[in-house]
Amino acid sequence: MAPEQTGGGAPAMSDVETYLASHQQKDLLRLLTCGSVDDGKSTLIGRLLHDSQLIYEDVLASLEADSATHGSAGEGVDLALLMDGLRAEREQGITIDVAYRYFSTARRTFIIADTPGHPQYTRNMATGASTCDLAVILIDARHGVLPQTKRHSYIASLLGIGQVVVAVNKMDLVGWSQDRFTEICEDYRSFAKPLGFGQPYFLPMSALLGDNVVDASGNLGWFDGPPLLEHLETVDIDASVELEHFRMPVQLVARPDADFRGYAGTVASGVLRPGDEVVALPSGLGSTVERIATFDGDLDVAGPGRAVTVTLVDDIDVSRGDLLVTPGSEPQRAHDLDAMVVWMSEAGAESGSSYLLQTANTVSNCTIRNVRHRIDINTGAHEQAPGLGLNDIGHCVITSDRELAFDPYSANRATGSFVLVDRLTNATVAAGMIMGAASAWDRTPDAALVRQRSEISDAERAIRFGQQPCTILLTGLTAAGKSTLATALERELFDRGKVSIRLDGENVRMGISRDLGFSTQERSENLRRVSEVARLVNGQGLIAIAAMVAPDRDVRQRARDLVGADRYVEVFVDTPIEVCRERDPHGLYAMADSGEIPRFPGVSADFDRPTDADLRVDTSTQDVDECIDAIVRMLTERGFLRGQNTP
Repeated sequence: MAPEQTGGGAPAMSDVETYLASHQQKDLLRLLTCGSVDDGKSTLIGRLLHDSQLIYEDVLASLEADSATHGSAGEGVDLALLMDGLRAEREQGITIDVAYRYFSTARRTFIIADTPGHPQYTRNMATGASTCDLAVILIDARHGVLPQTKRHSYIASLLGIGQVVVAVNKMDLVGWSQDRFTEICEDYRSFAKPLGFGQPYFLPMSALLGDNVVDASGNLGWFDGPPLLEHLETVDIDASVELEHFRMPVQLVARPDADFRGYAGTVASGVLRPGDEVVALPSGLGSTVERIATFDGDLDVAGPGRAVTVTLVDDIDVSRGDLLVTPGSEPQRAHDLDAMVVWMSEAGAESGSSYLLQTANTVSNCTIRNVRHRIDINTGAHEQAPGLGLNDIGHCVITSDRELAFDPYSANRATGSFVLVDRLTNATVAAGMIMGAASAWDRTPDAALVRQRSEISDAERAIRFGQQPCTILLTGLTAAGKSTLATALERELFDRGKVSIRLDGENVRMGISRDLGFSTQERSENLRRVSEVARLVNGQGLIAIAAMVAPDRDVRQRARDLVGADRYVEVFVDTPIEVCRERDPHGLYAMADSGEIPRFPGVSADFDRPTDADLRVDTSTQDVDECIDAIVRMLTERGFLRGQNTP
């Protein structure tokens, strides 16, 4: 049966315009199926189309014939063959390439991508996910959450997919066990909590038998949620559409005659109307939109995804590769990018490697300045690595030979993504997501600057002050007691005849960091500035005491690297958040709960608990004197409170 037809016939000619108009009014959901090998992705899509009566009769007849030769569903029709079109796929019973299917129901139209589960083809999964709004992550109920399940989930998160269906498939092979389903759900929640998926929809099902695919299952009476198709028809996908900041990469300058000059492209984000002001980048010249032309006539408004040709009132210089944007909300511009990459080449990436960097609107030469870390997809931990290998996900700093205009990928997929291309083979080696301009951590000082050296040696300072310099970072949640301990430690060291300087977080923000807010990037920059001051102080033979929240593990590691591991001491003030809330003198936690303070560590933003701190103290169970005794004891054992000639 053809999609949305009854009786197998096409709509009457008199109804064609009505039929087409009804389809144009439906919204489009792009989704993909992903997961590990043999989790049932292709079978699920085949079952979805079959039970919705969306497979044409000739295609169904062909599937029946092919099932006799290549099928793996016994005497029944192997619906997976609908998606596995390559000969190698049918012979091996796996998906290799990304297969796409378009279908429509009464409520919504869909483009569904069936992506491969084998680790060798992770690059294909990333390609399929790059344009999707929703991911259906399949899990074999017998095997549970596997490494490839985690890798695909992580990639889906990186690529900005906020809607996720966790389909626990093959429930028939575990006796339709509710306990097994609950166990898998808890396991996945634990892993996926940092990925930002919101509320994944967990669905028990059997794609082979059709349970909970299109129709509710009689074998899963304990589950009262809607089946897959109903969820796909009703899930909200409009929240992720960027309508505020207009972006349109210019793909072609159309000049059919002397009287017309238009700039053709696809609206990446925002809304454009005749009479709106726009700015062309990189020139920075502005004008007003005169017309929004299409093949079917001029438009009064154009939104994301619409291919249009824009004409301007003024004849300004706009070329292929330029970016038309809204004045006052221009994208960031920089040569150095902070980016996450999914490496897709068997030839690994190393710091210093050069490639072509292709964005939505331009191609430039670039170099991977350094690989900050690699992601362990099983634990989410950041691993130090000299480079990246096939299927690795890593955090890199990339330098382009030309200034790039971009938005963070989290704000705009189109202007925040890129691919790296091998210069010699022209093969795509990586997909990248821009996090922002590279921070000051990664900037190289001007080559004309020369570091000035002191004529006083470290040994002389150690003898004079009777100490070895170090930086002590007291990190923990707000109201954990960091400032109280820093003040007490400063007094204790002074009474012992030692020389220190205290860098309290609030004092710093009233001075050298008064221009910073509390975003993730600004918190990082705040700690960088404090670390730079601490390094200078240590160079003068003094002890630096810094009391800061410092919620990001990776940024704390960068502070350790900047100061020097031999001089860096991390003390985790591990006071429970319940106690911090009770102590909070300024009501900051209550303001964070109500949304008045966004991205508050421990409430609306993550606080990465230190796992390798040099010392852990808890001010809810230890008084100030006990905590200071523990810190001083550790400093003494590590030799920081002894001069060079003191035994």
